[in-house]
Amino acid sequence: MYYSNMANVQKNKVNQYLLKEILDATPEQIIIKIYDFAILHCVKKDLHKTNKAIQELINALRFDDEQAREISVGLFRLYQYCQDQMRQQNYEVVQKILTELRDTWIEAFKNKKA
Repeated sequence: MYYSNMANVQKNKVNQYLLKEILDATPEQIIIKIYDFAILHCVKKDLHKTNKAIQELINALRFDDEQAREISVGLFRLYQYCQDQMRQQNYEVVQKILTELRDTWIEAFKNKKA
């Protein structure tokens, strides 16, 4: 009984830390965290969690902003392709695409700061 309670206490501490980290993160950091989550679960061949992360990336796209629309459409097509490839169990393809997109975003965010 004692060990069970200790495990719950530890789990709650980790969740509180993660929650604070997410709440304090910039939008750019959150996007990178979602990519990290998607890539990790793609490597683990977890269709559900990878697709859930990709869906969050889709939800973050901005089709209402004329300047962002073209990029959003392109990313939307890539994300849909990744979801299709996950269903076909082509994990390496999805991992490669997501990793390259993540790296591209990191570079874009660095250039934005400069």
